[in-house]
Amino acid sequence: MVRSDMNEKVTITIPSHPKYLSVVRAVTARVGAVCGMNDSLTDGIKLAVDEACSNVIKHAYRGDTGKKIVVKYKITKKSLEVTIEDNGIKSDVEYMKGRDLDDLKPGGLGIHFIKKIFDVFELDSRKKVGNRLRLIKYLKGKYEA
Repeated sequence: MVRSDMNEKVTITIPSHPKYLSVVRAVTARVGAVCGMNDSLTDGIKLAVDEACSNVIKHAYRGDTGKKIVVKYKITKKSLEVTIEDNGIKSDVEYMKGRDLDDLKPGGLGIHFIKKIFDVFELDSRKKVGNRLRLIKYLKGKYEA
């Protein structure tokens, strides 16, 4: 259960190699547990953060496995905030909409999924080099202390 005075931060830095996404998933799952989220919500958060990091590897770094991805978790009484930062190719939020859901083919649904799980999806345009994606999930009802 989340304490009423909780305001904690966890930061991990991983290489931009897909094999390290398992570390992101494991840390995200533990953070979900610390927040008191049920397994279903924790799994959704975990997969959404994994998808966002996968997009960094694929799009911002164009598959370059020698770069870094920073994932920051901020746990408060009322929310879980996840910030994902890279130093890759700048993304344009206008193009981060995902493809049409009626277009039945593999791929391109990650953005839809991330936006469905998180209450806030915000690409910080103030970052000069690379990208900073801010995702917030408000902890409601039984997730709150």
